[in-house]
Amino acid sequence: MSLMFCNMLDLVVVMLLFCDFAWSKECTNVFPELSSHTVRYQLQSTNNQTRINEIFPLYYLNPTDSSTWTNGIPRKVLREDDGFDGNIMHKNVIDASGFKVPKGLLKELPLRNVRLGSNSIYGRAQQTNLEYLLMLDVDRLVWSFRKTASVPTPGCPYGGWEAPNVELRGHFVGHYLSASAQMWASTRNETLRKKMSAVVSVLSDCQVIIGTGYLSAFPSDFFERVEALKPVWAPYYTIHKIMAGLLDQYLFANDTRALRMVKWMADYFYKQVKTVILKYTIERHWQSLNEETGGMNDVLYRLYYVTKNSSHLMLAHLFDKPCFLGILALKADDISGFHANTHIPIVIGSQQRYEITGEPLYREIGMFFMDIVNSSHAYATGGTSVSEFWSEPNRQASNLRTETEESCTTYNMLKVARHLFRWTKEMAYADYYERALTNGVLSIQRGMEPGVMIYMLPLGHGQSKAMSYHGWGTLNNSFWCCYGTGIESFSKLGDSIYFEEEGKVPGIYIIQYITSSVEWESGHLSLIQQVKPIVSWDNHLAIALTVSTKKKTNAISSTLNLRIPIWSRSDGAMAALNDKPLSLPSPGNFLSITRRWSSKDVISLMLPISIRTEAIKDDRPEYASLRAVLYGPYLLVGLSSGDRDISPEAADSPSEWMTPIPAEYNSHLISLSKESKNLKLVFAKFKTVILLDNLPKPGTNYSIYATFRLIPKNSKSSKTLVAKDFIGESVMLESFDHPGMVVTHHGDNEILEVKAASYQSSSFFRLVKGLDKKKYSVSLESESRKGCFIHSEHRLGAVVKLKCEAESPHNEFKEAASFRLRDGISKYDPISFVARGRTRNFLMQPIYSIRDENYTVYFNI
Repeated sequence: MSLMFCNMLDLVVVMLLFCDFAWSKECTNVFPELSSHTVRYQLQSTNNQTRINEIFPLYYLNPTDSSTWTNGIPRKVLREDDGFDGNIMHKNVIDASGFKVPKGLLKELPLRNVRLGSNSIYGRAQQTNLEYLLMLDVDRLVWSFRKTASVPTPGCPYGGWEAPNVELRGHFVGHYLSASAQMWASTRNETLRKKMSAVVSVLSDCQVIIGTGYLSAFPSDFFERVEALKPVWAPYYTIHKIMAGLLDQYLFANDTRALRMVKWMADYFYKQVKTVILKYTIERHWQSLNEETGGMNDVLYRLYYVTKNSSHLMLAHLFDKPCFLGILALKADDISGFHANTHIPIVIGSQQRYEITGEPLYREIGMFFMDIVNSSHAYATGGTSVSEFWSEPNRQASNLRTETEESCTTYNMLKVARHLFRWTKEMAYADYYERALTNGVLSIQRGMEPGVMIYMLPLGHGQSKAMSYHGWGTLNNSFWCCYGTGIESFSKLGDSIYFEEEGKVPGIYIIQYITSSVEWESGHLSLIQQVKPIVSWDNHLAIALTVSTKKKTNAISSTLNLRIPIWSRSDGAMAALNDKPLSLPSPGNFLSITRRWSSKDVISLMLPISIRTEAIKDDRPEYASLRAVLYGPYLLVGLSSGDRDISPEAADSPSEWMTPIPAEYNSHLISLSKESKNLKLVFAKFKTVILLDNLPKPGTNYSIYATFRLIPKNSKSSKTLVAKDFIGESVMLESFDHPGMVVTHHGDNEILEVKAASYQSSSFFRLVKGLDKKKYSVSLESESRKGCFIHSEHRLGAVVKLKCEAESPHNEFKEAASFRLRDGISKYDPISFVARGRTRNFLMQPIYSIRDENYTVYFNI
């Protein structure tokens, strides 16, 4: 279909191009001078030949002589018709006699063996994502691929970053291939399988028609601009996503067509890079990597693991970006100024290199990188970056704004942590994974609205997810990089719960407490993990793990290792096997149980959850009091337009200034509205006064301003009451987002204000059936001034006052003094607290539960 018949493309796309180029700190292998602070100077001035041999593949030594690298790739090899010999290159560069694949690494249990509980927050997030994947249309996804292959293009292309005039087009399709493959493995949804298979079919046809192995939604001449070092928006980034998506279609869905396609793409780019090196120098190739190339090394190492084709290994090496990995190899915290999401995938690729080749340098690089990011450049969410870049280390207080924590970086840092846990079994990596997944991933979906996600997670004072530069995305016209990583994140939520340890006595590590089930094939067991939802009024995490043995198999001894999180406490912790107490290790260790398991064996855990504060990563004294508040793994944020002063008054622990909100309080929340055919208005707080506003949607600032908690004067039986049961009672109306502030009057014909609760009669109103006699209608009579009621005209912006019945026409007064009683538009999350502040109290809720409300993450404590 011609573009003229399609929807008009959003012109904002052009602006986004300039906002999202990865113009980062220069990272090149050409240095005009040697400074005593540079990595290269340190290499040239050292006599440690072993260290030089280790780092040499990462940082060549002579700034003007490209022969160093090309000697590692002999010219006779370069000129051979069959291309580079990866094994020769590897031997010459690192003098390796063979790979020593690391032993004892944990293995992830396959996604196909894990099922999430549908009622958990993770299960709901997965289902929301599945609904979005099913909404996406095949013809619209592949429109630009067909255009590039010069074949008919039915339907209309999507907009946003997938629009036909956007240079990054096609990247989301690669993410879709990965996400749909992982989602199919996680759910076995057949409709999704057919849809993703159809996408692969179209892409295969396009690749065959082009005939060279090239496959993309943009023409191959983009790479001429890459080679010429001319501006172009990250074509290798998109190629990485497409190749990774096809490889995932093979690995998760066993689509052999996809494997053939990705191998053909690798062959094409092998020749492409070879041509650049022969035409110019290898130095020119490194220079061309000084923009966002995604994880080209990562996908090529993964492909080599499947194919054992040495050209795939060599091509992976050539995307290792030595100028960045060299910094990490020398353990220099010099990542400030780098574009975060350009370089994290390169580290992930180097981790794949370690797992494939066993080169210990790459193990050290991965561990050091994680250490410097997590210790100096991370937020309480586990996320990193500001406006997509790393800033100065331990200066995070300067970065609190809307454009913090790019979602892509959290997605990629989880991969880094996952590799490290598999290598080491160290608890710190499991704790980090839980923190970043819970707070940095779950927070990017807008409730259960399919296809509505954010780009940046704002961490500034009084910020809103809806008010960042990009705000919330849309189903059909966003497709940012963070949409791609978002749909992947929610498709593989089960991939880091269970890890397997092989051996004579096999073991399984359970590092995330998420309601789920798993088939552990080598252990001949099935496990069902039931996690009681965490709430603020019961500060315990309760887990029941039920074991079932496989029929017709011989029982073997195996070990279950259960993580005891570092945020827990020893006092009050309990564990039992079939109701018999077990001895628990201290937090930060694994509870290990080895036995021949029987069906219906049950392990139960009860782990205390404490409230704690955590200082921002900033070593300047003036920010020493700036802290985040966490409840177990959950980051709590305060509903606030910027206020951030909490007053602990030298309390021994946060529990002394944090009060849990009981479960029954949700049934005491109300909203008061006035409705007609054409107008729906609601009783709402505006700063400190009450007026009528448009009826808002849940999850917005306006909804919290229009929600009030009924506080009865006689509270003895209030636990069992719902809102309508308060009719006939004297109540106060507490502001939802401002605990301790209640609606108060100042006498006849005076406006209502929200003031600190003083339990004076001017703050109590008797809730009665509506004077207008309508169904669901109520009126509120002042306790201190009988015959005077809360009163307002039925118009937008009308100020709400106290008026007395005798002073107004009878029927008109009854109408103005009547409101429809509704359930509260906003609700308390099950994890909700009130924090005592210096000038106000804060409603504290998990960051993942926040939608459009203004919130504050870091407080002065």
